[in-house]
Order: sequence, then structure tokens, then C-alpha cells
Amino acid sequence: MLADLTWRKSSYSNAAGGDCIEVASTLPVQWKKATASNPNDDCVEVADGITGIIPVRDSKDPGGPILSFDANAWRAFVAGIQAGEFPISS
Repeated sequence: MLADLTWRKSSYSNAAGGDCIEVASTLPVQWKKATASNPNDDCVEVADGITGIIPVRDSKDPGGPILSFDANAWRAFVAGIQAGEFPISS
């Protein structure tokens, strides 16, 4: 299992290597933009295929931080958006 992980240095590492933290993930994964987004718009991207969690990132910064949410919590959040629980003012 550990051999299947992708390792990368933390953004807090120094250029010479030094003491640093490496972060592991099962990435690469397929990232998807919301179906309601315009191809030229910046938006949130979600990755599928990782059991139990939903990775989320900003499409403007694909190499930036990835937030991971519990899959059940993410489904509840999306259902709340679809039900209008989080109105967006224009």
C-alpha cells in the first residue's frame, strides 16, 4: 500500500532539503469541475476514487493546497447546496 502512494515535500521545506515533512497521497487522481461551471471560469474541483474522503482544490491553483472532507459530510454539504440551504447573493 505505501508503495502506491505519491510523496511530495511540504511547502515548508527549504530548497536545500534540510529537515522537512513529506506528505503522501494516493494522487494522482482525476479532478472534475462542477458541471454548472463555464470551462473558462475558476472554480472548485473535486477528485473521485479515494475511499471515504473527497479531495477538493481551487482550479486556479492546481498545485496548491488540497482540502479533504469526509465523504458523508461532503454529500450532506452538496445536498444542502442543491436544497438552497446556502443562498448566494448576487
